[in-house]
Amino acid sequence: MIKQSINKKRNEKFDKFKQGQKMFGDDIAVIINSILLSIVYILGVGATSLFAKITGKKFLNEKIDKEKTSYWEEFNLGVKEKEEYYRQF
Repeated sequence: MIKQSINKKRNEKFDKFKQGQKMFGDDIAVIINSILLSIVYILGVGATSLFAKITGKKFLNEKIDKEKTSYWEEFNLGVKEKEEYYRQF
Protein backbone atom coordinates (compact mmCIF):
# COMPACT_ATOMS: atom_id res chain seq x y z
CA MET A 1 0.00 0.00 0.00
CA ILE A 2 2.75 2.44 0.97
CA LYS A 3 4.77 1.40 -2.05
CA GLN A 4 1.85 2.18 -4.38
CA SER A 5 1.43 5.59 -2.79
CA ILE A 6 5.12 6.37 -3.31
CA ASN A 7 5.00 5.16 -6.93
CA LYS A 8 1.89 7.23 -7.57
CA LYS A 9 3.60 10.38 -6.25
CA ARG A 10 6.67 9.66 -8.37
CA ASN A 11 4.53 9.17 -11.47
CA GLU A 12 2.66 12.42 -10.82
CA LYS A 13 5.94 14.32 -10.43
CA PHE A 14 7.37 12.64 -13.51
CA ASP A 15 4.22 13.46 -15.52
CA LYS A 16 4.44 17.11 -14.49
CA PHE A 17 8.12 17.13 -15.42
CA LYS A 18 7.34 15.62 -18.83
CA GLN A 19 4.57 18.16 -19.37
CA GLY A 20 6.94 21.01 -18.48
CA GLN A 21 9.58 19.67 -20.84
CA LYS A 22 7.01 19.46 -23.65
CA MET A 23 5.85 23.03 -23.06
CA PHE A 24 9.45 24.23 -23.03
CA GLY A 25 10.21 22.33 -26.23
CA ASP A 26 7.16 23.78 -27.96
CA ASP A 27 8.16 27.32 -26.98
CA ILE A 28 11.73 26.82 -28.20
CA ALA A 29 10.45 25.32 -31.47
CA VAL A 30 8.28 28.38 -32.14
CA ILE A 31 11.19 30.73 -31.50
CA ILE A 32 13.69 28.77 -33.61
CA ASN A 33 11.23 28.30 -36.50
CA SER A 34 10.39 32.00 -36.51
CA ILE A 35 14.06 32.95 -36.61
CA LEU A 36 14.93 30.44 -39.34
CA LEU A 37 11.95 31.34 -41.52
CA SER A 38 12.74 35.04 -41.15
CA ILE A 39 16.32 34.45 -42.25
CA VAL A 40 15.23 32.37 -45.24
CA TYR A 41 12.66 35.00 -46.22
CA ILE A 42 15.13 37.88 -45.94
CA LEU A 43 17.80 36.02 -47.89
CA GLY A 44 15.42 34.71 -50.56
CA VAL A 45 13.26 37.77 -51.15
CA GLY A 46 16.07 40.20 -50.39
CA ALA A 47 18.49 38.53 -52.78
CA THR A 48 15.85 38.42 -55.52
CA SER A 49 14.96 42.07 -54.96
CA LEU A 50 18.59 43.15 -54.95
CA PHE A 51 19.34 41.17 -58.11
CA ALA A 52 16.28 42.67 -59.83
CA LYS A 53 17.30 46.21 -58.89
CA ILE A 54 20.87 45.70 -60.10
CA THR A 55 19.78 44.24 -63.44
CA GLY A 56 16.84 46.63 -63.84
CA LYS A 57 14.33 43.79 -64.08
CA LYS A 58 10.67 44.73 -63.71
CA PHE A 59 8.40 41.84 -62.82
CA LEU A 60 5.23 43.82 -63.48
CA ASN A 61 4.46 46.28 -66.23
CA GLU A 62 3.79 49.31 -64.04
CA LYS A 63 3.64 51.99 -66.74
CA ILE A 64 0.22 53.56 -67.10
CA ASP A 65 -0.80 54.41 -70.66
CA LYS A 66 -3.98 56.47 -70.78
CA GLU A 67 -4.44 55.77 -74.49
CA LYS A 68 -4.74 52.00 -73.98
CA THR A 69 -8.17 50.54 -73.47
CA SER A 70 -6.81 47.28 -72.03
CA TYR A 71 -3.54 45.93 -70.69
CA TRP A 72 -4.30 42.39 -71.83
CA GLU A 73 -1.36 40.78 -73.62
CA GLU A 74 -1.91 37.85 -75.93
CA PHE A 75 0.21 34.80 -75.24
CA ASN A 76 0.38 32.81 -78.44
CA LEU A 77 2.90 30.00 -78.58
CA GLY A 78 1.86 28.86 -82.00
CA VAL A 79 1.29 25.33 -83.19
CA LYS A 80 4.19 22.90 -83.31
CA GLU A 81 4.47 19.67 -85.18
CA LYS A 82 3.07 16.63 -83.41
CA GLU A 83 6.50 14.98 -83.05
CA GLU A 84 7.87 17.94 -81.08
CA TYR A 85 5.29 17.38 -78.36
CA TYR A 86 6.42 13.77 -77.89
CA ARG A 87 10.12 14.66 -77.52
CA GLN A 88 10.12 17.68 -75.26
CA PHE A 89 13.53 17.06 -73.70
